[in-house]
Amino acid sequence: MPEEEKNLDLSKLVTVAERPDEASAAIVVSVLQDDGIRAIATGGFTSGFRAEAPGMVKIKAFEEDAERARQVIAEIKMDPSVFDD
Repeated sequence: MPEEEKNLDLSKLVTVAERPDEASAAIVVSVLQDDGIRAIATGGFTSGFRAEAPGMVKIKAFEEDAERARQVIAEIKMDPSVFDD
């Protein structure tokens, strides 16, 4: 793990979006990272766990990046080639 990642305060992560599966969450995280936004996806293990109680994969970014992350996500949601809602 790079030294800079060891010093990150993970309590400052906020949810910026939710996706129904790991694949679409990974796309969003990748786009955010390409834009210089540190982001992760959490909850992938439980997203398809039970059909009657589906979970969502949460996409999280640091508080200081959250507004920009939401802007980027809004832009990619307008592009149907990225994923379908």
